Amino acid sequence: MERTNHSVVFEFILLGLCKSQNLQILFFLGFSVVFVGIVLGNLLILVTVTFDARLHTPMYFLLINLSCIDMILASFATPKMIVDFLRERKTISWWGCYSQMFFMHLLGGSEMMLLVAMAIDRYVAICKPLHYMTIMSPRVLTGLLLSSYAVGFVHSSSQMAFMLNLPFCGPSVIDSFFCDLPLVIKLACKDTYILQLLVIADSGLLSLVCFLLLLLSYGIIIFSVRHRAASRSSKAFSTLSAHITVVTLFFAPCVFIYVWPFSRYSVDKILSVFYTIFTPLLNPIIYTLRNQEVKAAIKKILCI
Repeated sequence: MERTNHSVVFEFILLGLCKSQNLQILFFLGFSVVFVGIVLGNLLILVTVTFDARLHTPMYFLLINLSCIDMILASFATPKMIVDFLRERKTISWWGCYSQMFFMHLLGGSEMMLLVAMAIDRYVAICKPLHYMTIMSPRVLTGLLLSSYAVGFVHSSSQMAFMLNLPFCGPSVIDSFFCDLPLVIKLACKDTYILQLLVIADSGLLSLVCFLLLLLSYGIIIFSVRHRAASRSSKAFSTLSAHITVVTLFFAPCVFIYVWPFSRYSVDKILSVFYTIFTPLLNPIIYTLRNQEVKAAIKKILCI
C-alpha cells in the first residue's frame, strides 16, 4: 500500500526513556536481563505444557497462547530499545514505526480477548466441573482462540486505517522508546483532534467491553465458590488469584494510557514499559508460583 504523496517524513526520532548517558548504560544492562528473562520464562511455560501430558487441558492450551503473545509483545519494541541505549541518534523508519503500532494493537487486542477466553474456561471448570471437557471441546477452544486473534486483527486494522492518509511533514520527534499511536498522530500536519478521540474510543471500547466481561465472569465464579467446601474453595481461589492478578497487571496501564492520554509523557513512558516489558515478564512467574501442577511439571522437566 502506497503512502500519501503529502508525506515527506521518512523516519522518526525516538527520544527514548532518558537522556542521561550513565542511566542509558544502566538501562541497557537491566533491560537486557529482563528481556532474556521474558524469553526464557515464557519458553519454559511452552516447553512444560507441550511435553507434560498432564497439562494437555484447555486451560493450559490457552496459557501457552498467552505466553506466545507475551513473547512477541515484548519483542516488537524491546530489542530496539535496548540497542538504542547505545546509540546517540535513535531513529526508526516510517514503515518500521507503522509496523510497531500495528503489532502492538494486534497483540494487545488479542491478549485482551484471550484473557476473556481464559475467564470463560475458569468459569466452566469451577462452576460446571462435570461438563468441563464436554463444554470446552476442541471445537469450542479453537473458536475462542481464533476469535481472540480475529478481534485483535480487526482492532489493529481499524486503528491503522486512521493513519493511512495522514500527512507528516515534520517535526518527527516521538517522546517515547517506541512508536505509540497517540503520539505519532499528534505529529501529523493537520488538525487531528477528532482523530485522536476516535483512536481513544476504539481502544477504550475494546478495553471496556473485555474488562466488563472479565468482571462478570470472575464475579459469578467468586459468588459460586463461596458456597462450596473449604478445600475446594481454597484451590479455586488459588487459581483465580493468578488470573485476576494477570488481568489487573494488563488492564491497569491501559486505563491510565487511554483514559488520560496526550498528557504526562513521563508517566506514559513508565506505564508503557510496564505494559510492554514487565507484564510479559511477570505473567509466567505468576502462573508458575500460583500453580502447583505447573511447578511440579517444571521440576520434572528440570529433573529437580
